[in-house]
Amino acid sequence: MSEAVRIAVCLGLCTGAVQAQEPSITVGSAETVVQDLYTCDGGRPTDVGRITARDGTEWTVPAETAFGSAPAAPDLYNECAGVTPADARAVDLAAIPVIDAGGDEAFVAYLFGDDDFELHANGTLLGVDAVPFTPFNASVVRFTARRPVTFAFMMVDWEENLGLGSEAGRGAAYSPGDGGLAMMVTNADGAPVLLTNGDWRAQTYYVAPLTDPACLNLSGPVRDSAACEIPRSDDGTGLMAAHWPLPEGWTEPGFDDGDWPRASVYSDDTVGVDGKPAFTDFPDLFDRDGADARFIWSSNLVLDNLVLLRRTLD
Repeated sequence: MSEAVRIAVCLGLCTGAVQAQEPSITVGSAETVVQDLYTCDGGRPTDVGRITARDGTEWTVPAETAFGSAPAAPDLYNECAGVTPADARAVDLAAIPVIDAGGDEAFVAYLFGDDDFELHANGTLLGVDAVPFTPFNASVVRFTARRPVTFAFMMVDWEENLGLGSEAGRGAAYSPGDGGLAMMVTNADGAPVLLTNGDWRAQTYYVAPLTDPACLNLSGPVRDSAACEIPRSDDGTGLMAAHWPLPEGWTEPGFDDGDWPRASVYSDDTVGVDGKPAFTDFPDLFDRDGADARFIWSSNLVLDNLVLLRRTLD
């Protein structure tokens, strides 16, 4: 790590106000430890890997998830399950189970996550993405809670090249993908009460692929990879990744995310939703006039692969 990065790390730590910023660095590909976590005709391989960093820390890539051990969020649109309504009017909300998150006010969350998500409300896990990678799907979650309601997401941009944040694409075997989350939450009457936008908080926990970790801006609580090269090639030799441990209690309402950066907002075109009916078939849910659910992520949609997002509905 360069001296400039080490100085930035120290500046962030000496006040004691933020988490340790110095990342754990891994080099090369991870070992596959779970093959075919999820399979679907036409979908990409959804494997899980493990890799040991230079500092001796072991990391699960692309993330350690609750898939398979927690309930999947109900389908709004899921080709793999044969759930393909033409529009929102064809969705039978009464058939969606209601999850108790500790209150009696009713809410419905409609969400499109690229690729994988785990959604919590006031510390209660409401569901995990039914399809961790592809084909792209959308979910609908009904729940009851008491305001204020703190929403906490773990978002994962899945990968084919484990430990290197990349997949085959754009004419290269190692090509970084991208992420994105769009969500609208309504009350019992169907009126929007919360949207994804720039008011959310976002923090990064896994960045890959990197040619040199010194490109990272680690000033204060910021983990910004905007200055990093986006490598695309047929050779992953020497590519690296930066990792940070998830903080304890990050799903809880009392967790302090005040020093996290604001979420960055991305257009539908930038995320690339054309041809994805799980999103485009529901404009009244995701692109409603006056209530547009914007795509959000960290400051780097391509290289940041594990991102936590939080927002409180007062």
